Amino acid sequence: MNFSRMRDAFAPTFEQLSDHIFFSQELAIVHGNKQLYHLLIQQQPPFAIDDRRFVIFLRGKATIDINLKRSEYVPQSLVFLGPGTIINPVTVTDDIELLVLAVFPPFILPFAEGQMPAAFNGQERDFRLDPDPADFDIARRIVDTLWMLVHQADYSRATAAALVAALMRHYDDLHSRQSERLRATRTHEQTVLDRFLYLVNSHAARQHQIGFYASKLCLTERYLGTVVRQASGLTAKEWIDRAIVLRIKVALRHTDKTAAQISEEFNFPNPSFFVKYFKRLTSLTPAQYRRL
Repeated sequence: MNFSRMRDAFAPTFEQLSDHIFFSQELAIVHGNKQLYHLLIQQQPPFAIDDRRFVIFLRGKATIDINLKRSEYVPQSLVFLGPGTIINPVTVTDDIELLVLAVFPPFILPFAEGQMPAAFNGQERDFRLDPDPADFDIARRIVDTLWMLVHQADYSRATAAALVAALMRHYDDLHSRQSERLRATRTHEQTVLDRFLYLVNSHAARQHQIGFYASKLCLTERYLGTVVRQASGLTAKEWIDRAIVLRIKVALRHTDKTAAQISEEFNFPNPSFFVKYFKRLTSLTPAQYRRL
């Protein structure tokens, strides 16, 4: 669900939704209309994004799989979604209301080299924050201010960049404080699982074997498998397969690539093996899934 796909999804109803959405090649801001979220869900998830998104939950609840992990999001949740994130909404209540800021690749982030806030340095593809009411209100006010700014004629790009920077620094500060609290209670198994899932989300399209991930984590395959099963109830291979299948579904639903092209992209030995693999895990051939 990149810039082009969002533009195409909103285009038929843009006039009716114009009071709730700002859209340019650099930024998009969604401001609270529940019709927008149902319109997005109609675009057939799962989705992949190639930009940075900041989500502020105002009202309602949603259960969403984000990069393989399922969570329930409630009012006063803050969420960051980075490039490469896979999103699969499971349930969304009818009263859902969000503020969403999407920062597309043409937007130049206002940070000097080496000065990117630590939360956005690529070590985490996504994260969720549960701030106190005052910190939540600060995030909301920054996006509200940006919303007012971009509706001015010939608005200042420098001011918009400063507001995006302020939001990122605020998220970074909250992320640092929250991470410090979690470190005190997090088990070794949970830490290994988190690092493993980060690697799976980053490399599963090309790397299908447990040995690759064990090597990256400096662990034996046996030990990694044991820890992952203990921490999650699933085997390491099951997690890898989930990540691969999810990405294949995105390719089948949202691109016109052939089975042969997808097979090559996902490092399968040949298209026949790819078709058998997908059918074994979904009970459908790629062609059947695409028709659905």
